[in-house]
Amino acid sequence: MAQSIYVAGLEPSVGKGTVALGLVELLSRRVARIGVFRPLLSARDDALLTLLTERYPVVAPYADSFGVTAAEASALVADGKWEELISRIVERYNEVERRSATVVVIGSDFSGWDTDGDDKMPRELGFNARLATEFGSVVLPVISGEGRSAESLAAAARSAVHSFTDLNATVVALIANRVNGDFVDPGLPVPCWAIPEVPAVGSPTVAEVAAELDATVLGGALDRDVLDYVVGAAHVPAVLDHLTDGALLITPGDRADLLVAASAAHAAGNVTLAGLVLTLGEFPDPRALKVIERLNTGLAMLVVPSDSYHTIASAARIRSRLGTGTPRKVQAALGAFEESVDTAELARLLDVARSSRVTPLMFENDLIDKARADRRHLVLPEGSEERILRATETLLRRGVADLTLLGDPAVIERRAREIGVSIEGARVVDPETSPWRDDFAPRYAELRKHRGVTLDLAYDVVRDVNYFGTMMVSAGLADGMVSGANHTTAATIRPAFEIIKTVPGVSVASSVFFMLLADRVLVYGDCAVNPDPDAEQLADIALSSADTAAAFGIEPRVAMLSYSTGSSGAGADVEKVAAATALVRERRPDLPVEGPIQYDAAIDPAVAATKLPSSEVAGKATVFVFPDLNTGNNTYKAVQRSAGAVAVGPVMQGLRRPVNDLSRGATVKDIVNTVAITAIQAAAR
Repeated sequence: MAQSIYVAGLEPSVGKGTVALGLVELLSRRVARIGVFRPLLSARDDALLTLLTERYPVVAPYADSFGVTAAEASALVADGKWEELISRIVERYNEVERRSATVVVIGSDFSGWDTDGDDKMPRELGFNARLATEFGSVVLPVISGEGRSAESLAAAARSAVHSFTDLNATVVALIANRVNGDFVDPGLPVPCWAIPEVPAVGSPTVAEVAAELDATVLGGALDRDVLDYVVGAAHVPAVLDHLTDGALLITPGDRADLLVAASAAHAAGNVTLAGLVLTLGEFPDPRALKVIERLNTGLAMLVVPSDSYHTIASAARIRSRLGTGTPRKVQAALGAFEESVDTAELARLLDVARSSRVTPLMFENDLIDKARADRRHLVLPEGSEERILRATETLLRRGVADLTLLGDPAVIERRAREIGVSIEGARVVDPETSPWRDDFAPRYAELRKHRGVTLDLAYDVVRDVNYFGTMMVSAGLADGMVSGANHTTAATIRPAFEIIKTVPGVSVASSVFFMLLADRVLVYGDCAVNPDPDAEQLADIALSSADTAAAFGIEPRVAMLSYSTGSSGAGADVEKVAAATALVRERRPDLPVEGPIQYDAAIDPAVAATKLPSSEVAGKATVFVFPDLNTGNNTYKAVQRSAGAVAVGPVMQGLRRPVNDLSRGATVKDIVNTVAITAIQAAAR
């Protein structure tokens, strides 16, 4: 039987979505085949189930990941067919379970389809407990801390656990969500964790408000969090006094004075608004709109037909939902779960063994977990770049690393407001005005005096964001650096070669790509830096690549690639690889290495059995060292495009401190992964 975890709420709006999302994220690092299952689908389009089935490579699509709809359940109950209802749900669950290593079950919502007064329909608690027993699931109850004192929350926790235990369900742990104050240990025999109220998770977005109010949207960012509502009916000064960060201003569309004033306050940084709602169906005066557009606020305007009173009444009832349309909320929810729940202990309690098969998602999620476990401080020189700002928000919400952004603080803050992201918690440093520049310039001049660098020239050089960031790393003010979204590889890496230099005993810096195949992760080196390494450099690349693999949980078995396997061929290229292999064995006799060896013999056990039957590397290599850049670069791209592999990198190695380069086409996800990789490298040192 597959391990099964049943996430059960004890009341409406407890935030089961945050817990289910965090649980699936945790398990996705450990198992390759995850199932998610909703016994009862309250709505035709379940946002949480859609999110989980699209975000993770679960074993069953949306249509196969639920038992019955609420309408089907009500019809069966009305006919007195309770056991048939249970039977249908269990049958559908078994189909998912058979294909899964682990199943996360998301219990029913308190949606009103059952009633306490009908003796044919057990209470919802009993319904969930019965299903958990039928599924063979352990139960993870979720209770709400909203509006509860510490004492009443502890009492609710005890009641929840005892209620499920009395119904013969096995409770593995309990989570209190949306906790505003202290959480008192309820004295239960299972672990209890408290997730605090996170406004960025529970508050609706502008898009959700627009959909609920059936508004006409006039441009702007729709993914901002709505943390407050302010009705604009008074004069401008009074309204400005009441504006708060994250507020949605609701005002009649003909109040051009308020619209311009609020937009100006937002643009000036006095307040960071979520958006503007124009009531009574009135569109803004074109002259006012022209002024607002020139302010470049990025604020969305929503035009609604109702008056201010009914608009605020409707908006106040809106509850946010985690879904594919709220990616920033997803990151905030994951950050809250991972910060508050002892995920290592939860994984131990669930007794989910780590799969020997490593999928791309498992590897990528494991990067976040490893970086969070030993948090480091990284510098991002391209502080005003939109992708960097969006990645910064994600990294801070997930607790991946502490960050310094380089650039003009006013420009960075204005850009963050325009795109609607929060970089609270990041340090912002301007190389032009930072006092560190007075310290960095003499250091750089001393390092490069053999190249004729004077102190005056050094002052100019360290003003460059990549040089300034590299000096921060060298001085220990940051543990690593990631750049390249707007800079060439040379502009990113050259300062590291000049200032940080290579690890003692390593003659050359190099790079690797992590090649994420469907069922494993391979390490390819060097595919990006050294055109034609000699034997000693090739040995250094092999050793650095093996160390990089080990730092990321990949057992290094090194294949020194050539067009010849063993002694079957001859020539200068083969001899170079043979000499490099001998050097690796001499310097690291503990490291499994084979070479010269052809790619097919290195990766295919059947070919290896023929060509090198006694090798401990052939047929099961994990680290592939290419003889030159031409071979490596073409091979990684061929595998990436032909085999559908995900190539993560290039990841620099061999430097005293980690510096990594981004592609100028890097996505936000690429940046997040590269920062996590750099943090892990820093921790390994």
